[in-house]
Amino acid sequence: MTSWLTNTWYVAAWDTEVDTAPLSRTICGVPMLFYRRLDRRIVAMRDACPHRLLPLSLGIREGDSIRCKYHGLKLGPDGVAEEMPLANDPVNRSICVETFITHERHRFVWVWIGERERADPALIPDLWPCSHPDWVFDGDHYAIACDYRLMIDNLMDLTHETHVHSGSIGQPEIMEAPLTCRVDGDRVFLSRWMPDITPPPFWRDALRHDGPVDRWQICQFVLPSAVMIDVGVAPVAAGATLDSHDQGVRGMVVDFMTPETEESHHYFWGMARNFDIHDVGFTARLKRQQGGVFAEDRAVLEQQQASMRANPDLKLRAYSIDQGGVRARQIIARAIAAGKEGPP
Repeated sequence: MTSWLTNTWYVAAWDTEVDTAPLSRTICGVPMLFYRRLDRRIVAMRDACPHRLLPLSLGIREGDSIRCKYHGLKLGPDGVAEEMPLANDPVNRSICVETFITHERHRFVWVWIGERERADPALIPDLWPCSHPDWVFDGDHYAIACDYRLMIDNLMDLTHETHVHSGSIGQPEIMEAPLTCRVDGDRVFLSRWMPDITPPPFWRDALRHDGPVDRWQICQFVLPSAVMIDVGVAPVAAGATLDSHDQGVRGMVVDFMTPETEESHHYFWGMARNFDIHDVGFTARLKRQQGGVFAEDRAVLEQQQASMRANPDLKLRAYSIDQGGVRARQIIARAIAAGKEGPP
């Protein structure tokens, strides 16, 4: 049994990553090839020629088809052979490569893992801030050498910000503020309210306000492997609450962890925001700054995975700050055991 769900949608790429040139990416242990047809629709197939298994991502695009660079077998976008290696050989249409169902939404390319007949786009998570006209959204992709669940643990436990991200978004009040954790079906919510505090540099600059603020963090885990974090600050006098907080500056940190292997994953990160939405330069700077923050996480998590490998006799321990990640892992484990297809 693998450590991830099947019969669900996973993020395979950002929309900007998939173009006419082949893109190779391993998803849930399966090497896959992605490219766009001439009409911009996306093709996804197993990245292995059915002849001698050379990766098709090394091949040559011809129209909507791809030709293997080893012996020249040509496959159509449906994965079926169109030309044989020898010109005089009749085409054997039983020669084919596995293809996968994809869907584009919220700036992401989604791929369905599992039984094709169960691939329902309605099961894709509702990332409303990523497509809302009053918000702007951008981000990037990191390959990370650790179990995807370690990143979920990290994102559902923002107490680490105080130490790991002390130069940007971390502050001691994160460690001092009480946590509230609740489970709602297949979702986990972890909330933290920090009233009347001095904002960290990023939020001070975003708010353009030097006085005390109310700060919030609301982490939400969504099957199969997503964490969305509602974050922001508002001046104390604005009257923001944990349930209603559009008075200041607000962001939605969007994180999708797509398993690659049992000890590696693709991390698709970004931030949607409702402030300075027309400032293209700020969007680029924010993406760069956010990338630096997540690079700090990557360094810690890859060392954690290496330490787990070096200490197979030791187990991870969970304290009160870990309750969000623990609940998320329990939901993943139950869904895998039940053969569940993903978010309801």
